[in-house]
Amino acid sequence: MLRALIRDGARDGAFDPALAWDSPHADRFFTELRQALKTGYFVITNERTGTLETVAVPGYVYWPDDDAPGAPPAGFGLFRAIGDGYELWLAGLETSLRGKGHGRSMLQALFATPTGRRTRHMRVRRSARHAQAIARLLEEQGFTPTRETTTETWFVRASDARAPASA
Repeated sequence: MLRALIRDGARDGAFDPALAWDSPHADRFFTELRQALKTGYFVITNERTGTLETVAVPGYVYWPDDDAPGAPPAGFGLFRAIGDGYELWLAGLETSLRGKGHGRSMLQALFATPTGRRTRHMRVRRSARHAQAIARLLEEQGFTPTRETTTETWFVRASDARAPASA
C-alpha cells in the first residue's frame, strides 16, 4: 500500500518524481523505507560531518472511522526525528478518498499521536496537485508557512502551539 500511495503521490508532484517509476533511485528508496519500517530507524550519512547517524522513523496507518471491517488502510504518515521534535516526512491518502474530509481526519489523527504532538516541521512540494489544500489543513493544525523555495514550502509549528495554556 505505501509503495502504491508514494508512487501515485510522486506522479501527482507531492513526492520526488523519480519515485513514480522503477529506477535505481526508487529501488534504493523503497529498500531503505522497508528497512526503516522493520526497525523504526533510518541510517543516514550526515551531510555536514560525513558520519553515519541513526534517525527514528515512527509510522502510523489510517483507517476511516466508517471503514468496513477488514478493509485495508486508507492512508499513512511517517515521521522523521529532527532536533528536539519530528517532521511529518511522508503522508499519503488513497486517491478516491481525497476531497471528502479524510485528509483532515487523517492529519488530526496523526498529530494526536505522541509523535505527532512533538511534530514541529513539514515540507510541502509546491508542485503537488493538492498543495493548497494541504497548506490549509496544516494551518488548521497550528502550522505556519515560514519559507518557500522553488520546490517546497516549509511549515513550522511553535513548540507550545498544542500545549494547554498556563494558569
